[in-house]
Amino acid sequence: MSQYHVLIPSAGRGTRMQSALPKQYLSLLGEPLLRHVIQQFESCEDIASITIVIATDDQDWQPSLLDGCQKTQVIPYGGKTRAESVLNGLNALRDMVQPADWILVHDAARPGIDHVMLQRLINTVGASDTGGILALPLADTLKRADEQGHITETIPREHLWQAQTPQMFRYTDLHNALNTYLACHPTDEAQAMEWMGKRPKLVLGSLKNMKVTYPDDLQVVAALMQSTR
Repeated sequence: MSQYHVLIPSAGRGTRMQSALPKQYLSLLGEPLLRHVIQQFESCEDIASITIVIATDDQDWQPSLLDGCQKTQVIPYGGKTRAESVLNGLNALRDMVQPADWILVHDAARPGIDHVMLQRLINTVGASDTGGILALPLADTLKRADEQGHITETIPREHLWQAQTPQMFRYTDLHNALNTYLACHPTDEAQAMEWMGKRPKLVLGSLKNMKVTYPDDLQVVAALMQSTR
């Protein structure tokens, strides 16, 4: 029976946060962002293991982030890009997982993930080999701009979704996709899978699962998380 393993690339510095501390270590509701993420996966019975990929020169990692954790390990194999960090993590897991096991890649800066979303993803993707990702249908009108910031086109939002994480794929499929297309710089795992000819399933996520990117995002995600407690 296939198992579920979480891989969290956490080697970036999040320069748009305008903080000397990498955003995954910033405080949110009294805990570092990354700690919120770890706790959600640690408490999910379906998850067999959690691997966090940090930068080789990470001076901000604190062992206390894993206090009380039973499933989580940290490996200092972070790459220059997200895709490289994920591939390095997959290589490190080679002897720990089965080829058909599921890998759930999740952003370290998405602390709003919860068991409802995780179960929806796992149940919807099911036994298929296409994999799937959490995502939200776009609600706003989209505009394309020129270099001067003037509108050049209105883009219909029908059938457009905003990708979230986790992104869930079979170990061997994901490893092959990233290994094949690493030099093409995929922006997420789903894009590499698309280039391999797969059609990943879109599974409804939540606004609460937003990625912390800018300073104001901390307050927004904190409010969303508190509203659902």
